[in-house]
Amino acid sequence: MQKTIFITGASAGLGKSTAKLFQSKGWNVIATMRKPENETELAKLENVTILKLDVTDNAQIEDTVQKVIQQYTVDVVLNNAGYGLIGVIEALTDEQITRQIDTNLLGVIRVTKAFIPHFREKRNGTFINVTSMFGLIGYPTCSVYSATKFAIDGFSESLAYDLAHFGVKVKTIAPGGIQTDFAGRSLDGGHHEAYQTLMAKVSEGYSAERISQFATAEHVASVIYEAANDNKEQLRYIAGKDAISLYSEREKIGAEAQYRKIQEMFIY
Repeated sequence: MQKTIFITGASAGLGKSTAKLFQSKGWNVIATMRKPENETELAKLENVTILKLDVTDNAQIEDTVQKVIQQYTVDVVLNNAGYGLIGVIEALTDEQITRQIDTNLLGVIRVTKAFIPHFREKRNGTFINVTSMFGLIGYPTCSVYSATKFAIDGFSESLAYDLAHFGVKVKTIAPGGIQTDFAGRSLDGGHHEAYQTLMAKVSEGYSAERISQFATAEHVASVIYEAANDNKEQLRYIAGKDAISLYSEREKIGAEAQYRKIQEMFIY
């Protein structure tokens, strides 16, 4: 029987790569995005339905989900929509902060809440929430972004306990750096002159050479596919060599020791 996945933020990057992978594996794909009129590649694929969805619009979410579950039995919901807000807290406006939380965190909560009755009633289904390595480990200039991703991680773990009684799984994917246009299309931020040296040190980690070593969107999509199909009682999936290295180090030396190590890298 053909399975169905519902994906948010499928217009580019990881979302689009995941849609293409699942489609190639015979899945029915519901690819949602804010501007479906601009999508051409996915529209040409068989068994791909493109829908308009803005995860900051709760009424639109509820309407879209109701229409979808009337036509399809959804097996997996991938909460992928999000973007990065980079900069020290003093450099960010309240509008930027609110928009980041509304999209990255509340968007995940809204879409999940809308699908829970569908999964609960059929006593099956999987939520896969894209967090970040910086949702497990803090990093300079990522305070608000990390706040949303840490929150998704906690939300997902707690929700997994609630839904286990109904046979519903919740999983998270924590990628490190990804070779996509995330640094351009999906990035917002701000600058503050008092933190110029810190910003410069952080920027060194995003050189062309460093980015070329990041995981591809296709690799992270393959981890999502694994999580959707492995039937494991596993909550967190770490994706990318840099993420695996950081997470393994934290497990080995402990969170406090790793905090001090990272701190020393950026003291000036």
